[in-house]
Amino acid sequence: MGQTGLLAVAAVGAGLIIAVLWDGFETVILPRRVTRRLRLARLVYRAAWLPWRWLAGRLPNTQRRENALAFFGPLCFLLLLGTWVVLLIAGYAAVMWGLWPLTALQGSHRFGEYLYFSGTTFLTLGLGDVLPAGGGARVLTVLEVGNGFGFLALMISYLPMLYQAFSRREVSVSLLDARAGSPPTALEFLRRHVLTGHPGVMEQALHEWERWSAELLESHMSYPVLAYFRSQHDHQSWVAALTAVLDATSLVIVGTDGPRKAAAQFTFALARHAAVDLAQIFVGRASPPSVERLPPETLERMRGYLETLDIRISEQSAQRRLGELRAMYEAYVQSLSRFFLMDLPDWMPHASVVDNWQTSPEGVAIIHADGRSRARRDAEATDHRRRGLS
Repeated sequence: MGQTGLLAVAAVGAGLIIAVLWDGFETVILPRRVTRRLRLARLVYRAAWLPWRWLAGRLPNTQRRENALAFFGPLCFLLLLGTWVVLLIAGYAAVMWGLWPLTALQGSHRFGEYLYFSGTTFLTLGLGDVLPAGGGARVLTVLEVGNGFGFLALMISYLPMLYQAFSRREVSVSLLDARAGSPPTALEFLRRHVLTGHPGVMEQALHEWERWSAELLESHMSYPVLAYFRSQHDHQSWVAALTAVLDATSLVIVGTDGPRKAAAQFTFALARHAAVDLAQIFVGRASPPSVERLPPETLERMRGYLETLDIRISEQSAQRRLGELRAMYEAYVQSLSRFFLMDLPDWMPHASVVDNWQTSPEGVAIIHADGRSRARRDAEATDHRRRGLS
């Protein structure tokens, strides 16, 4: 290869190094959303997720499908790390090979020797069987060693931050099991908080979910790989939790007044903000809703029960206002649901659904969250069905 060709190889190698280091800076260090769509990390996530999702979606068993999808987040982070390391090693090898004879190695001038030397240097193996011959090669060797140390140390420190953010997200998602059912529903969320009988419980819960929505938005924009990490229990996900919060706050805004409505408005604003921004990051342009999650007959069945919770959506204007609020987020949460293969919750629970905390390897617990026996709970569910409230 001529001198011009070697210089072109060196330029490509330098471009690889700069691109990887900048991508690592944006992914790990920069604490804000990167609006540029052409990014190495994004390309790796997309290239791996789309076939993984396609294959997992064709597994007939739901549990196996969830297990397969749960592996993607951690594996994709390792894949991204490996991609960065390989490209950096190749970039330094291309620079040293292209700048020959300023950066020559002792012995062979084959590219494979430079690639091997770059790998042992970046990973700080220090084997010593291939050595730099001149001052230029020694300078690049020192730079690569420092780059390897700093880059790998940064990745090691990145993992604890990632899992701390995941843990904070999942603590609140797990709380919904007892507070809103499994899967969480808006009606059950409201019922369990209102029926505690203590003033301010609902407002406090809404405030907590306002903060959770803000943390979800911040952490998943700063560390997008977190969105692929799935919850540890069946019928739970961050998409389902966010949707249940939006559903519940919509009902409170339309059907109540006073401090409870004000708290719901704040929570709805943050949760809707999170749904819109995260859909733009992962999906791009949200598609129109493909499923009507709240058909008129379901709303009609809910109205009587909501009135016992002092939430009234009987007037036509209230129903129209509820539709306007739902139109502000339905397209985004449904797009997120399709992209991540995370089911959206219904608005009201099914009589046959049992919370996760009530189950065990031996079967279903006898006493439920509200202190009722299973027989009494089943009898009440049957009675509600007869009255059209369940």
